[in-house]
Amino acid sequence: MVATGVIIILVAVLYVLFWIAVSAGIVYLFILIVKALKKYVNSKEVREEKKAVAKSLGEALKENRIRCQMTQEFVAETLGVSRQSVSKWENGSSDPNTSNLIALSKLYKISPEELLECATRTPEED
Repeated sequence: MVATGVIIILVAVLYVLFWIAVSAGIVYLFILIVKALKKYVNSKEVREEKKAVAKSLGEALKENRIRCQMTQEFVAETLGVSRQSVSKWENGSSDPNTSNLIALSKLYKISPEELLECATRTPEED
């Protein structure tokens, strides 16, 4: 009889300890989530600065076209696409497919890697 009472108390204590541990885990996860959200919210300025500084692929395409003294019409005729396609690539509405990107890089006498790199390079790196 006494052994049964001790076992019941032991099981009850273990049950309570289990739920304390589960509750502590939930509280810990909640704290981690709150910290992560605070860090994300506080990094808004940094994210906006990176977005403003990073040049888009379209801007890089336009800069290279102008550097080579070409018109959108000339680029379009050379690649066999419409002038509107070139315009959309340059204003960021769409991106050129891989074959057109390679053709553009050849036309602008720049490697495809350099073309993509200059689309993400910051002004400090120039």
